[in-house]
Amino acid sequence: MQRVVTAEMDLELGASVDLIFQIAAAQAVPISNEQLTFTQGDRVYTPTEIVDQSGSRLHRLTGEPGRLEIRYEATVDGQASSSRTSDLEAITYLRPSRYAQSDEVFQQARRQFKGLSGHDLIAAVSEFVSTSTTYTPGLSQGTDSAVTTLMTGQGVCRDYAHVVIALLRAMDMPARYAACFAPGLRPMDFHAVAEAYLDGAWYVIDATRLANRNSLVRIATGRDAADCAFLSYHGGYVGLQRLRVDAWVVPEAATLDGLETLPAASDPAADDFGALVQIS
Repeated sequence: MQRVVTAEMDLELGASVDLIFQIAAAQAVPISNEQLTFTQGDRVYTPTEIVDQSGSRLHRLTGEPGRLEIRYEATVDGQASSSRTSDLEAITYLRPSRYAQSDEVFQQARRQFKGLSGHDLIAAVSEFVSTSTTYTPGLSQGTDSAVTTLMTGQGVCRDYAHVVIALLRAMDMPARYAACFAPGLRPMDFHAVAEAYLDGAWYVIDATRLANRNSLVRIATGRDAADCAFLSYHGGYVGLQRLRVDAWVVPEAATLDGLETLPAASDPAADDFGALVQIS
């Protein structure tokens, strides 16, 4: 399966500022073609690439005052290679984190999912979060956590992921956060999902049901959204003037009348959300 992913971002910088981006596909993603540029008028910046322990690629540069334009495009071919999860990593993803406070939801999780484990637990948590939370763009705050979302019953993809992660950790199942490109997502944007660790593999949970998990392209992996922000900065003002994200699956065949068919992997309705799926 071939996928094309793009991101365009325009920033207004008020001073010299340290910028850290996570918008490129992760290290293990099989990229056949990729271009990432940072331009400011006639100036072209060359960022420093830093790869973290999970394979997320961070691009860091010092931007000067003015308008900075960021453009990213990549073609992804085939399946990503899977890496072995260390004992330390599994332990890390059992602990409470800033936005996924498993210790604060411990009692609720133990009451609601008592006796469940493995695939049954993953399915039950996914179904609960999907049916108890309303997708509400523009109403949640960047500081909202799993506890906030459980109280309000509303949020966006990051909030759904945080609730899933917190509940699974409370049930002694390692869980982590993944930022992704998601072909077929509507509204299109960077997407966030949870992953659960079961029998030596990580399985993706998208409680929003807004994307097909089979076509996701990993960008970053971490404890929660704090580890996977598409932009973080230090030392000056940064205004986000424009952000456009897109992702699609390249059709492999055409219909008899010459029109391209919509690949099933781009259609959320074609995903069996009860099945165990890994980010490919």
